Amino acid sequence: MLGSRVVMHVDFDYFYVQCEEIRRPELRPKPVCVCVYSERGGDSGAVATANYAARKYGAKSGMSITLAKRKLEGRDDAVFLPVDFAHYEKISESAMGVISSFADVFEYVGKDEAYLDVTDRTGDDFERAGHLAQQIKNAVRDKAKIGCSIGVSPNKLVSKIASDYQKPDGLTIVRRERVEEFLDPLKIRDIPGIGGKTEKHLAVMNLKTIQDLRGIDIFDLNREFGRKNGTYIYNAARGIDENPVSRRDAQIQYSRISTLKKDSKEYAFLAEYLESMCRDVHHTVSENSQMFKSVGIHLVQSDMSVRSKSKVLRAPTMSLGELKKCADGLLRETLKSQKIDIRRLGVRISELTEVSGQDDITSYF
Repeated sequence: MLGSRVVMHVDFDYFYVQCEEIRRPELRPKPVCVCVYSERGGDSGAVATANYAARKYGAKSGMSITLAKRKLEGRDDAVFLPVDFAHYEKISESAMGVISSFADVFEYVGKDEAYLDVTDRTGDDFERAGHLAQQIKNAVRDKAKIGCSIGVSPNKLVSKIASDYQKPDGLTIVRRERVEEFLDPLKIRDIPGIGGKTEKHLAVMNLKTIQDLRGIDIFDLNREFGRKNGTYIYNAARGIDENPVSRRDAQIQYSRISTLKKDSKEYAFLAEYLESMCRDVHHTVSENSQMFKSVGIHLVQSDMSVRSKSKVLRAPTMSLGELKKCADGLLRETLKSQKIDIRRLGVRISELTEVSGQDDITSYF
């Protein structure tokens, strides 16, 4: 058992759109969707982030761009922008640097979220933790110019649920004696890792809220979902989570770049270099037991100008084959419009997650 803890989950609100608003303040009152456009052109692709003005009309992350545009039809002020990961990473690094300075233990999760164990510096006092959380919100706003929502509770699970409770710009504190009271009225889907498939399965059992779920025997849950997943659901409905906040800094990416033997824009010549670099970065990520979700290539042209192209995968992976296939596709697509010879070529993987961190029901549900 872990003893008493005070844990925070910090989540940047509609992060990609906030990053765009920093350089284009005129976007703030408008419905905005930041999108990952596919190589097919046109409106092919998906929404990565939608701000709250867009969500009011039904546009949301994961939705096809075509459908999001239909949802916002008639809104002349609606804006659709392509993702700019380099810009977002700079802002994330700045914000994470601020947040980590407030933590006893800091765990980087992704560009837009992190866990903090603040037990020691708050003296295990939730009132002091609330003041500290407000200081974090103010500091992130001052330094990185973005807003965030923070959940504070005795563990990671409840803090993650709490950070989503009063978005945007929320601060929700759940003291240990109020955990079940806080969870009771929430929808089962609010539990991290429970998706539509499981929600429908539980609805057939006439279970809609977390309070409903708490009335189900663990043996019944194990029978329905297997021992591992059933146990997770049983504990989550009670706000039980013994996973510690594990020190993990914002290692945002691994990359390799190579100066070519000759300047070239020949696919076969460049592809040989690219495959070798893919093997190198894959070896690094494998040694660190991590998966990646974003792949990018970086080109320094003979006039020293720079081009880059990236793609976000549907799900995190540690597959070398997937990495090579994606990087090769990016290279082929870039060369279609390449007019200048290339002097240096690089590959980058980012959006890293721990393989061990997938040891919950998200891989099943």
